[in-house]
Amino acid sequence: MTEVLRVENVRKFFGKFAAVDGVSFTLHEGGIYLLVGPNGCGKTTLVNCISGYFKPEEGRIYYRGVDITDEPMYIRARRGLVRTFQIASPFMALTTLENMLVALPDNAGENIFLSLFRPTWIDSEISAVRRAAELLRVLGLMHVWNKPAKTLSGGELKLLEIGRALMSGGETILLDEPVGSIDPKLCHQIFSHIIKLRDELNITFLVIEHRLEVAAQYADWVFAMDRGKLVCQGRAEEVFEDPRVITSYLGEE
Repeated sequence: MTEVLRVENVRKFFGKFAAVDGVSFTLHEGGIYLLVGPNGCGKTTLVNCISGYFKPEEGRIYYRGVDITDEPMYIRARRGLVRTFQIASPFMALTTLENMLVALPDNAGENIFLSLFRPTWIDSEISAVRRAAELLRVLGLMHVWNKPAKTLSGGELKLLEIGRALMSGGETILLDEPVGSIDPKLCHQIFSHIIKLRDELNITFLVIEHRLEVAAQYADWVFAMDRGKLVCQGRAEEVFEDPRVITSYLGEE
């Protein structure tokens, strides 16, 4: 299995409080990983460190063997390490397809000088539309390709957010609550599309999710955090039977 992401002894402080306290783990290509824990345990702070939004005070982060600890977010994104946020924020007046195309990291047709010379960008534009259409197919959004984002359902907006991350070149996607505030009937549909992206495009996912009754069914591996530390990892059935997880996450004695 190919290693894509390695987190080594990462610590992040806010004042004297260690929000992330010595966390280490590894992700392998094509896996679906679930990051769980009670509110305030450090999940989002850890993802912020991985994505480059925060810089850890201690530890190192490696992506495909390269030390990215000191790199800004946009460089990490160009390497293929991309994150989404809990609240989807597309351009509401643009169509689904237009939102996908806007996510392109480099678009010659948008260059103020090259735009005047159609032969310099038309082939890349056609290629981009084909790429967007293929991703919309896998995501099950082709039926709304020409609909403004403001008309999409909550579940469709979540899928569009994932599509934009992929369109930007994402190969390892950090998902923050992809089924949060979504109708329970649609949650399984969203995860089925995540599985499809993994199977067809070999995308790796690290997912923060509180709806464990849904997410646990689709995870290859689960990491559990409590008070900034990684307290347990393994298969879903093993992790959720661990006394440390039961105590910290489920609040049972």
